[in-house]
Amino acid sequence: MTAATALTERVEAVVAGGGPAGAVAALVLARAGRRVLLVDRCTGESATSAFKVGETLPPAARPLLHDLGLWPAFAADAHLRCPGTCASWGSEALHGRSHLYDPHGHGWHLDRSRFDAFLRDAAVAAGARLREADVVSRNVTDAGERRLVVREQSRLKEVTCDWVVDATGRRAVIGRRLAHRSRQDRLVAVFALFSRRLPGRASDDSELRTLVEAAPNGWWYTARVPAGRVVAHLTDVDLADSVLRTAEGFLGEVARTRHIRARVDGYDPAHAPPPRWTAAHGLRLSPPAGPGWLATGDAAIAFDPLSSQGILTALHTGARAGATVDRCLAGETDSLAAYGAFLDRIANAYQHHRTEAYRQEQRWRRHAFWRRRQSWA
Repeated sequence: MTAATALTERVEAVVAGGGPAGAVAALVLARAGRRVLLVDRCTGESATSAFKVGETLPPAARPLLHDLGLWPAFAADAHLRCPGTCASWGSEALHGRSHLYDPHGHGWHLDRSRFDAFLRDAAVAAGARLREADVVSRNVTDAGERRLVVREQSRLKEVTCDWVVDATGRRAVIGRRLAHRSRQDRLVAVFALFSRRLPGRASDDSELRTLVEAAPNGWWYTARVPAGRVVAHLTDVDLADSVLRTAEGFLGEVARTRHIRARVDGYDPAHAPPPRWTAAHGLRLSPPAGPGWLATGDAAIAFDPLSSQGILTALHTGARAGATVDRCLAGETDSLAAYGAFLDRIANAYQHHRTEAYRQEQRWRRHAFWRRRQSWA
């Protein structure tokens, strides 16, 4: 501990990461009466104004939001309705899947930054303390306490706790030092948000279904979001064409699609933003928990975006993580095994559905991207 580091506080649990999984874990712990600190790298105005990819929330989230007491406030927010999906997958024709007959109703295209802030605010309202900081290190004292050093506005501070929840996403800043991370593929997402319409076309983009289109070297999707229309290309990092790094190159690749380009029609190409890149590969942390710590959300298990289950899984695992830590603090240490079994069930179902989904596309099975995924069968 340096001279700039001071022992500032002690809590029962620290949740590192303020995305959906971390915020819900902190919410559940705070409602259980636990002293919990939620640490997030960026919670201010820049966090709520920046566009975040990963915007689909399926209908199955509705009962969970009800159980968490968040449904009325969520329903009153300005997220866009998602009535279903349509896909060119396995053939050039589009095949639709509607939420019309889903028992939970329609899904949503989220303003992700606002949704994340909504969940953090709910955790704070329940009694969690929120700190804009980043976890730097973790160690365990002879007495079994966990000490986290966090960087807050360039100063190092120390927090002592009994339990740590790693909700730092794919970075898994705590779990990666305590468990093995297995990377399942090489998938990356290259995406851009189109928000400027051409003159006279301001109100033309009314299609709210998610569109997925398979291509020889990967696949594309587009969705209408509150800020405009997001378009993303998914491929393996070693197969990604360098032209995707510029707005012109990205637009050129969009023009080679059949269905995606029609959805982008009407957006001003002169105001096309530079594309951004983000990891999208599947990850698994094993084990996902141990004495005094557990991982949740993408830090524990990350999905291929084709599943459209990432945010829903983050909410479910975050709620279960909070309940598990609460039980462990009450002396029910066997709940860690139940948490691991819960994640195993999620992972097994995901692996089955992912394999089946990629198996349905046979048009380009000789191309590297699809050949790799056929080998999963």
